Amino acid sequence: MSIEYPLLISFIGYLALMMVIGFRAYKATDTVQDYILGGRSMGPAVTALSVGASDMSGWLLLGLPGAVYIGGLGEAWIGIGLVLGAWLNWLCVAKRLRIYTEFTDNALTLPDFFEKRFKDSTGLLKLVSAVTILIFFTFYASSGMVGGAILFEKVFGLDYSLALLIGSSIIVAYTFVGGFFAVSWTDFFQGCLMLVALLIVPVAIFSQPEIQDSLDIIDPAMLSMFSENTSMIAVISLLAWGLGYFGQPHILSRFMAIDNAEHLAVSRRIAMSWMLVSLIGALATGIAGSLYFAEQPLANPETVFIYLSHVAFNPWIAGLLIAAILSAIMSTIDSQLLVCSSVITEDFYKKWLRPEASNKELMLVGRIGVLVIAVIAGMIALNPQSNVLKLVSYAWAGFGAAFGPVVLLSLFWSGYSRNGAIVSIVVGALTVVIWKQVSGGVFDVYEILPGFFFAALSGVLVSKVSPPAEDINEQFREFTSKL
Repeated sequence: MSIEYPLLISFIGYLALMMVIGFRAYKATDTVQDYILGGRSMGPAVTALSVGASDMSGWLLLGLPGAVYIGGLGEAWIGIGLVLGAWLNWLCVAKRLRIYTEFTDNALTLPDFFEKRFKDSTGLLKLVSAVTILIFFTFYASSGMVGGAILFEKVFGLDYSLALLIGSSIIVAYTFVGGFFAVSWTDFFQGCLMLVALLIVPVAIFSQPEIQDSLDIIDPAMLSMFSENTSMIAVISLLAWGLGYFGQPHILSRFMAIDNAEHLAVSRRIAMSWMLVSLIGALATGIAGSLYFAEQPLANPETVFIYLSHVAFNPWIAGLLIAAILSAIMSTIDSQLLVCSSVITEDFYKKWLRPEASNKELMLVGRIGVLVIAVIAGMIALNPQSNVLKLVSYAWAGFGAAFGPVVLLSLFWSGYSRNGAIVSIVVGALTVVIWKQVSGGVFDVYEILPGFFFAALSGVLVSKVSPPAEDINEQFREFTSKL
């Protein structure tokens, strides 16, 4: 694919807009709370699209269409699982987490909330939580950097390593400067662009007469959700992706940042509508690609959206549509880097090294943290054979199993204890890591499922043996009275 100047100009124009937003956000960022949670001042629409954009990532425009391009609509089970999980997360977790984090002395991060929820004076729970977040987010961020590198490599013909450097630098730049305001407002615009792209690309391809003629000869297995290759374990594994939502720090932080808990119902409706339409568009893109490239299969299935955008539209429009891929990637990596930055700032530096640090000092540490995590994630992404979907699935499972049960039990059960929470995190994370190394039979089920189950079970058992103190129960009762 040769470089066309209209494509390049529209693409660069989009990136310039993101940097302008980042600079304006920098001017509005005065405190650590502004940098980490936007001063808890996000409106419902920005919150909704920020959740959606930071959730879906490059997986929505690269990983999922590529999977459908190869395997057909049997891959749609993952979309069903995600929709159910996201809806339950909005319905069950969002309001309680928003109220409880502010109630517990304005907790700014998930580890900070856990420490204050269980009144852990030792700092062990916060330390275990923070280390787990940094480990899995490093892998998660690397998946986005791989996606960005694939984009620059395929569109502009760059060497993979150079493409990785350029893509990562752009994302790090505005996150470094603007913090949560930059991340949320760029997510809003990126979410809008992603939605438009996922609607018009498959419509443009299916509108072509030759594609309509080929619909009669398409393999029926491609349009079936129950093909001969779709086993029960595969269906269960794909549906289990929905469990991951309850433990994703970059999504949960959006609930914590909305201006008013009562606005979450409106935000939920916007977010779920966006998600449903976007997932349908991604599935349609994969099917459209399998028809369009039936005679000349793509070397890398995850580039199907890129090539369809290029062949269906003039270079000006294609530039904006391909920018939508970078939008998806940027909107997730910036959120992940910001969460890592907040963990380094609040849960390590301020907690253990400089409790008396000023806002200015903490924001500087946070920005340095963004750079450090980005460098480590970039080193992991240096392998050009890396697969976006595999990296995402591993990190998603890690967070879902380690934190999902802790978040749910913390918000709904007064009998949950600090020791139970620590055991849940450790068991969930270790189960994912160990299960991933084993294959065959029941071990082929997605590792989030056993990880979530064992984490919840161990947390409940330990809490029964080592229950919380009465003052913690009293705090929980006071919290529930505010719902």
